[in-house]
Amino acid sequence: MSSTEGLARVPARRLAGAARVARTIALIMLVAVSTGFGIAIGTSFDSSDGATASTRLSTMPEFQVLEETYDAIREHYVLSGEKTWISNGGIADLYTVFARTGEAPGAKGISAFLVPADTPGLEVAERLDVIAPHPLARLAFSDVRVPASALIGKSGDGFKIAMSVLDVFRSTVGAAALGFARRALDETLDRAGNRELFGAPLFDLQMVQGHIADMALHVDAAALLVYRAAWTKDMGAPRVTREAAMAKLFATDRAQEVIDKAVQIHGGDGVRRGHIVESLYREIRALRIYEGASDVQKVVIARQTK
Repeated sequence: MSSTEGLARVPARRLAGAARVARTIALIMLVAVSTGFGIAIGTSFDSSDGATASTRLSTMPEFQVLEETYDAIREHYVLSGEKTWISNGGIADLYTVFARTGEAPGAKGISAFLVPADTPGLEVAERLDVIAPHPLARLAFSDVRVPASALIGKSGDGFKIAMSVLDVFRSTVGAAALGFARRALDETLDRAGNRELFGAPLFDLQMVQGHIADMALHVDAAALLVYRAAWTKDMGAPRVTREAAMAKLFATDRAQEVIDKAVQIHGGDGVRRGHIVESLYREIRALRIYEGASDVQKVVIARQTK
């Protein structure tokens, strides 16, 4: 293995594993990211009009604020409202809830709370079925009382906390996409090497070789971007917004292309239900939406590059 190949492969594999670790905590963005649900600790998967609290969520770009309400009663907070497209909703033991507490207008009036799943008034209102299996739900908060000790950080720091978490989550989404793309490439190499066409392996066709070259290029380039984001964070950078957005955008978009080519090279088997590349084709699509859709990442990158 070359030094470059090692750099591309090992760290990203670790990240892909980390992206599957936390099944017991779900992060509910009651200050909603316009489109995004989490993989590691489970942020929200949010449609443009899918989240409601005391009023309907407007269709503004990223980080729109819900009219989620809370009341301070002595040493308690009372949370009321709803949030939909919650990753790990219904199976998590703990939820991190971002709610408007009103210290200041806009983002500065958001706070974060740790809420156990068995807290009275917190219910799974609906389980959501999507094209690839994932535990998604709509949660309802009906006068959910939590102690003041449930506040994470300081009152009004919720938005800042959410943004720093997204830097990490976006990197792990890129890592997950990278894992999907690598599996698709491995399956394609096996198919092209063992499938005979016109008396020779499928791999001998120059068009197939061209597709495989593109796939390999996308995989290694994505790996380096994902690794850079993770390495920069590991080195102590307080924020990796630009690096994480680049990793997430490139890795997810290119994984979609890699998997599509894998389906094409597999022919009819590629669309047969239960085949690995068919499964990957359904799994990859959501990754280009949650934690900020691809178009949102372009806006983030442009603003961070200015």
